Amino acid sequence: MSTQDRLESVAGNGELRSAMSGSHQNPSASGAGTVSITLIGPDETRRTEVATALSVFPGVQLTEFSAYPVDLDDLPPILQQQRGIVIVDLDSDSEYALEVVESLFADSTATVMVYSATADRTLVVRAMRAGAREFFALPLAATEVADALARFSVHAPGERPTKKKAGRLVVFLGTKGGCGVTTLATRFSVVLSQESEKKVLLIDLGQPLGDAALHLGLFAEYSTDNAFRNSARLDVNFLQSLLVKHASGLSVLASPNEVPQGMPPVEAFDKMLAVARQNFDFVVVDAGSRVDLKDTTLFDPASTIYLVTQFGVSELRNSNRMISQFFATRGRRLQIVLNRFAKQGLGFDEEKITKALTRPAQWKVPDDLALTVQLKEAAPAVTQKGSSGWNVLRKMARKTCGLPESDEKKKSFSLWPFPKALHETTES
Repeated sequence: MSTQDRLESVAGNGELRSAMSGSHQNPSASGAGTVSITLIGPDETRRTEVATALSVFPGVQLTEFSAYPVDLDDLPPILQQQRGIVIVDLDSDSEYALEVVESLFADSTATVMVYSATADRTLVVRAMRAGAREFFALPLAATEVADALARFSVHAPGERPTKKKAGRLVVFLGTKGGCGVTTLATRFSVVLSQESEKKVLLIDLGQPLGDAALHLGLFAEYSTDNAFRNSARLDVNFLQSLLVKHASGLSVLASPNEVPQGMPPVEAFDKMLAVARQNFDFVVVDAGSRVDLKDTTLFDPASTIYLVTQFGVSELRNSNRMISQFFATRGRRLQIVLNRFAKQGLGFDEEKITKALTRPAQWKVPDDLALTVQLKEAAPAVTQKGSSGWNVLRKMARKTCGLPESDEKKKSFSLWPFPKALHETTES
């Protein structure tokens, strides 16, 4: 089939009609007779080559981005209504570009394609595993582009039944016991529930005995142990029966009140997380310091990991080892949190801390003593809006759910529970 035949085949499908290439409009604004193509490429020469090759096709509405998103969390807002094609440059930063492809594949209904001037076999395989449907080798051949668009027109996303997207997995992992992982995970989960106004579940995997429920003033009759021991029949309804609910709307799967007998198999962990993500928009996991779970889906490439550390020598040493051994290739999916941060009396300058961590910390959470005292004394709830610790956690939560950090909420809720939250169970 000639190039012209391919062009006519694509145009005759009805999805491609009027040439609109080069317009920098919102892709979601395109009509039914066009196909939206979003081009993401920091290198102007390569991006222009691809844009020029696409411009000859009728019915293409092209939007260009001259940089990768600063953070993978920015992807859903950018492509919220995108049901067309997203083409990503792999050469400017191949590792991060592959993360972008993987996130696009997981978080949007768009068809993902990539291009590269160094199309070695390893890169092609990695791109396809990340979710790319087509791989364009530069320089582009018109027939190659025509074939790809023809295949897209036959298998357009709008014609496929959409499946419910799995909830986002957020993991809090400590570099050492006593880093404050549970405190951060519980506070973050409450703020995320408030800010997102979506369904949020906190799972306590503290070992051997976690205390996330205690931090929230909740009594839990059931725990993760019940989920693991009944893994064969675990489904959304059964999981729901094991949860307790905080007054903020946050659901909690607590850790056992007694030391469990033995370690559950990896399959039990994976199934629990899969079922949880079916029913919740966000699943937050307090993983303590459990690097023993590194082979479970808890640390899948799509999950966001908050690695919590402090300024002690052992904490920084452990941070360096964990980042180097387990998370060296996670890119921006790994977020380093310096807990109990105070510039005075660090004992280290920040340059040395960054060197020890191998990268700058994204978050610095101050030690908010007032909140800690209120938690331990179970004092009557008061709003913590405006406290230094609350502000950092709010920024973290809003970034997680894709909201601008400057947007003020109309209502305020206590970061800590009312006494009446005790014994309150989750509604079915």
